[in-house]
Parts: sequence; C-alpha cells; structure tokens
Amino acid sequence: MEMVSLAEFRNRYHVVLYFYPKDDTPGCTREAIDFSDRENEFAALDTVVLGVSRDDCLAHGAFRDKHGLSVRLLSDADSEVCEKYFVLQQREVEGVRRSGVMRSTFVIDRQGTLRHALYGIKAVGHADDVLELVRRLNK
Repeated sequence: MEMVSLAEFRNRYHVVLYFYPKDDTPGCTREAIDFSDRENEFAALDTVVLGVSRDDCLAHGAFRDKHGLSVRLLSDADSEVCEKYFVLQQREVEGVRRSGVMRSTFVIDRQGTLRHALYGIKAVGHADDVLELVRRLNK
C-alpha cells in the first residue's frame, strides 16, 4: 500500500522487475513462488525482485498470504507502468478483444541501466534463468 520508485534502489541494488498477467493463476503462482524461493540468492547478489500486475493491492495481499510469497508485489491498476515497459498485448477471448499483460522481465543494474528485457517468457524455470543473468552482472 505504498508507492515504490526504482530510483530508491539506484546505486544500491540490482532490480528484477517482472510483469505477470494475474494473481493466483497457475503460471503466475508458479513464477511468484519460484522467485520467493530464491529470495536469499537474489539478496546475496544485492538484488531486489519486484512483481507487477494490474491487480489491486488487496488482491496482492490475498495472493501473497495464500501462497506464502515473500517477493514484493506491486499494483499497476491504471496500467501506467505496463505501458512504459510495453508489456500490454491485445488478445481475443470469446470474440472480445482485451488488453492483457504479457509475462515479461527486466533486469536493471545498480546504476539504473536496463541490462536485459525478456518478453513472452514461460513461468517454469524463469526465476533460475533470471538468477543466472544477475550473477553475470556481478562478474
């Protein structure tokens, strides 16, 4: 329930900013659990992991509590951040076109430079792949 700015991490932490479609769906749950399970490994690399969806803060809280998540979840209910990172895509569901969040991840180094932009990724194994990208930043 508080505002978060990437600027607060600059010169201190790398940031993994991952976008996901919806709280408490199978792929999104797997991804959030995987990132949470690796929280200590990311922290050892001075890295903060932030998950973003268009769900509201109350939905995030219920999702976090239901699955024991430790990763920080941010609400982008107005899609402002999603638009800036170009993660919205049009989908047709039952003949109706809707805008949805494409599963995507951005790795930002301590200086605030975007180092990796990964669009349309699969949830399974993704946290491990991102962890390896962060390890390379520290070499």
